[in-house]
Amino acid sequence: MKVLTPRDERDALRLYRRNPDAFPLAGGTDLMVLWNAGLLNKKTILDLSGLRDWSRIRETPKGVWIGALATHAEIRTHPAIRERFPLLVDSCRTVGGRQIQNRGTLGGNIANASPAGDTFPALAVYAALVHTVSDNDRRVMPIDEIFAGVKKTHLKAGELIEGVELQTPPNPPSRWRFRKVGTRAAQAISKTVFAGQLWLGKDKVVDDVKLALGSVAPTVKRLRHVETHLTGRALDGKTIESALRLLPGDIHPIDDIRSTREYRLQVSRNLIRSFLMGR
Repeated sequence: MKVLTPRDERDALRLYRRNPDAFPLAGGTDLMVLWNAGLLNKKTILDLSGLRDWSRIRETPKGVWIGALATHAEIRTHPAIRERFPLLVDSCRTVGGRQIQNRGTLGGNIANASPAGDTFPALAVYAALVHTVSDNDRRVMPIDEIFAGVKKTHLKAGELIEGVELQTPPNPPSRWRFRKVGTRAAQAISKTVFAGQLWLGKDKVVDDVKLALGSVAPTVKRLRHVETHLTGRALDGKTIESALRLLPGDIHPIDDIRSTREYRLQVSRNLIRSFLMGR
């Protein structure tokens, strides 16, 4: 096995351009599984741990910048993120155990593109922007547009994720919630994972609502049909139930080793209903 150890961003991009088949190594919590199984024998690894600038979290005029190599533990404990983006904090708490949270990185998880990524619904609700860089270009993509399918992204050859930008909402939501449903209470891969924010106006009319689900489609899904139906309507039982009937148009759950399509759909309805009713 060949391991490349770039000193900085410029060096990393140069080495990646010269070795386009290399596997970028961030926290390694998923890559090491392949390594231990012998699936990376004779492969080239691009070790990004030397890119110290990419592990920084900083406040910006619009919100927060999270470097691609920032760990879930660092995100979970950062004061600005705890204050402005509590859904992301809650989601980082559910990523594996403390060892995984101390090692796994946000950029690595996005590049891994698992449909069950715990942080992805929170990032989708916050309309996170993923910043990428290559030897000759920089791009910005909405989080829900970077994924191309199960374990697939729209990253180009030689392109790396350098960070994630979160913009603080102009008004705090009336309520917010993150929920993960798995086989166990801890260290479980999600069967369904939900994040939501709701803004209520006069007479409980929905001014705005942002809802997202993971593990119910090849990629994280914003519930656009449900959101559109709720916005501008009084939030009562009739409105909620009519909105939930639109849910199958937003998600595409499947039967697999962890759960069934029908279970995922029913649990997703229950999570959204509970959130909208304020339970």
